Amino acid sequence: MNTVPASPVGGDVDGGLFAGSVFAAVDIGASSGRVILGRISTGGEADGGRRAALDVVHRFPNGVVESDGGLRWDFDALFAEVLTGLAAAARIAGERGETIISIGIDTWAVDYGLVNKAGELTAQPYSYRDERSRAAVARVHQKLDPARLYATTGLQFLQFNTLYQLATEPDLGGLQALLIPDLIAFLLTGVRRAEATNASTTGLFDAVAGEWASELFGPLGLPQDLFPPLIQPGETLGTLLPGIAERTGLPEATKVVAVGSHDTASAVAAVPATADSNEENFAYISSGTWSLVGLELQHPVLTEASRAANFTNERGVDGTTRYLRNVGGLWLLSECQRTWAGAGYRPAIGDLLDAAAALPPGGPRINPDDPAFIAPDNMPDRIRAAVRNTGAVLPDEPAAIVRCILDSLAAGYARTIADAERLAGVAVDVVHIVGGGSQNTLLCQLTAQATGKPVIAGPVEATALGNVLIQARAAGAAAGGLPQLRKIAGAGTALRRYQPLTLDAAI
Repeated sequence: MNTVPASPVGGDVDGGLFAGSVFAAVDIGASSGRVILGRISTGGEADGGRRAALDVVHRFPNGVVESDGGLRWDFDALFAEVLTGLAAAARIAGERGETIISIGIDTWAVDYGLVNKAGELTAQPYSYRDERSRAAVARVHQKLDPARLYATTGLQFLQFNTLYQLATEPDLGGLQALLIPDLIAFLLTGVRRAEATNASTTGLFDAVAGEWASELFGPLGLPQDLFPPLIQPGETLGTLLPGIAERTGLPEATKVVAVGSHDTASAVAAVPATADSNEENFAYISSGTWSLVGLELQHPVLTEASRAANFTNERGVDGTTRYLRNVGGLWLLSECQRTWAGAGYRPAIGDLLDAAAALPPGGPRINPDDPAFIAPDNMPDRIRAAVRNTGAVLPDEPAAIVRCILDSLAAGYARTIADAERLAGVAVDVVHIVGGGSQNTLLCQLTAQATGKPVIAGPVEATALGNVLIQARAAGAAAGGLPQLRKIAGAGTALRRYQPLTLDAAI
């Protein structure tokens, strides 16, 4: 267990109206996970002055492993860490005289575990980084025209989308597919449900109706009951099983509440954009292992032009549409660091970024979305090879490779935002970067430069914050729609603003 001091997101907790009530957020990404306690308090201002504070009580690693003929998640170890984290949360809350009101779970999207009728996981879940689904794409498209798929689901084509992964399964009879956060929730409560924001990433969800696209299951040979019924963010899934309560020290009556279980849905819910600012129309970048770049809309964009641009329409909190495109992310940088560390070179990330910032602009760029970068391998060599394919040369210097990565990501962000504006018919005033990438000052400044728009960076813990805010609203500790939740997210948060530089001052 790794316990760290509390880190207020929205100012000091003062005891307030909801003193003693806390919410546990299980927040798991593709490389690490955390269990976090979240608190909501009031500061006495006329608007309620609500603030949020987050306290990380357990951190643990996550990653793919070579197992049983492919790249898989060690889900048994992952779930054991979740229980360890919930036990730590229960102990720490008890020591502070607090009550954990509920638990919310968010993870990455598209991956699933297959569960039999007895509730047993039949195998460790495959990772989206496994190559097995590549060969299934053509088979799926022979059965369902890609244009029809997009008109129904609005989902961006990615070779690892759930429907392509399912097409590789030899036999689904008697089994049910549970996406990773739904699988964790099932093992905690015994209740099988599919949370809507994550269900919308499967390629089997109707983007307009907000229901399973049942008409697609037959042509693909999928059982109609392959997935459980849907549940919406804010609805209660169930309470803890007796065995789970005993292992964690939490009461059986502790609720598990559906949140935006796709981590990007929770992160977007915590984007600190407010309607009373002069920058109401915003684009967001949820920056981490992947970058999710787009707009929040009230309706999906299902045009052929949108499909050609490979934009996705995923469900957001409160029935919104997350209109976005996956862009390569900081996976490129972390894989470079891993490769360099294996060779004995372990510079501090701050030193790497300073060295990269000192390089002149106009260096070579790559396509960060190239499938060649998906699997773990020697990333510096792959990046240099990609640059050679463009006719340019990238020195074998870490600073030059880092600068190439960040220049390429910023350019990708700018193209994606411009495309989203054009396709959705909106104009963006400001770009919000949330998540781990909001701490990367060079990336944020390069993004402001590439987009020509101001960039607001933070909160870093947007995903966990959105998770907690949805739970808090369900319990009555917060009220209102997304604008009100976002006001809490931004209250007192240390946000940093980046302005596009003049040509003379450009990085």
